[in-house]
Amino acid sequence: MSEVLSQSEIDALLKSGGEALPQIQVEEEIIPYDFRLPNRISKTQLRTIRNIHENFAESLSSFLVTKLQTVVNIKVNSIDQIYYSEYVLSVSNPACLYTFHIKNTDIKGILELNTDLALTLVDRLLGGNGSSKKQSNNITLIEQKVLSVIVEKVMGDLKRTWQIIENMEFIVDHFEPDIDFVQLTSPNESVLLISFEFSFGEESHLMNICFATFAFDAILAKMSSQKLSSSMSSRNQGKPTKELISRHLNQTNVPVTVELGTSTISIKELADLKKGDVIVLENKIHDEHIIKVYNKVLFLGHPGISNNHKAIKITKSLIGKNSL
Repeated sequence: MSEVLSQSEIDALLKSGGEALPQIQVEEEIIPYDFRLPNRISKTQLRTIRNIHENFAESLSSFLVTKLQTVVNIKVNSIDQIYYSEYVLSVSNPACLYTFHIKNTDIKGILELNTDLALTLVDRLLGGNGSSKKQSNNITLIEQKVLSVIVEKVMGDLKRTWQIIENMEFIVDHFEPDIDFVQLTSPNESVLLISFEFSFGEESHLMNICFATFAFDAILAKMSSQKLSSSMSSRNQGKPTKELISRHLNQTNVPVTVELGTSTISIKELADLKKGDVIVLENKIHDEHIIKVYNKVLFLGHPGISNNHKAIKITKSLIGKNSL
């Protein structure tokens, strides 16, 4: 974008007969650097940590969709290195905090559920629609017990997604409603803050995971360039995505039902039915029976016995044809 000339510069340009003025030098923006808060984690390592936690978010959202019977989207909002004192100031009071540690290490962390998120999860886990409101945001003992299902799942998914770096076991210590009673590290130490956004329809809530970065040095040293290239589990490396999806689909169970026949009776006849009565079906004994998969007609077949079990032999496939 061109610079706007002042009136004096315009006059000087006219007097010079149209000669161009010397280009104005614009000073480069100076970015302040805080020597008290060194970046312990490089940008490359941060990208790997983001990939790890994006996989974690995907796994947790799949679990919540099944558990809550509603659409849940979770995404990584941001990954920051900040002072622990800054994080403490950002936590509301009362809060919903779960402290945890990694077994056989000095690494400690905080799982922070936004209180609105925690109460929404409790409401949905108990069969509600998540819209009920409480007069107080304090998390009761019963609500803590309900939330423990989610918290244990979070710890399990963290263990699973961090396996590309090292086998680590995340263990919950205790629940804490007040951040002032959580001594994660000193106020002037840096922490790694990973923020997630939960979306339930039009509602959105935040969840944070906070690690003390001083204890992360040993873990960061194991992030080799080979591991940085991919966050896929080692057993799946080198395999195309199509092959992985096909393998999982081949192991998926689907319900199959067989329709032995149909008949029509009156309400009075239905009310008078008793043990031993016979209902005459409309199809003949040699007719093919309808075979449904997920209530969709896909095959025809004849019934029989196989290894002393009732079975049906497929005689015709209707896949790709007009279903009945």
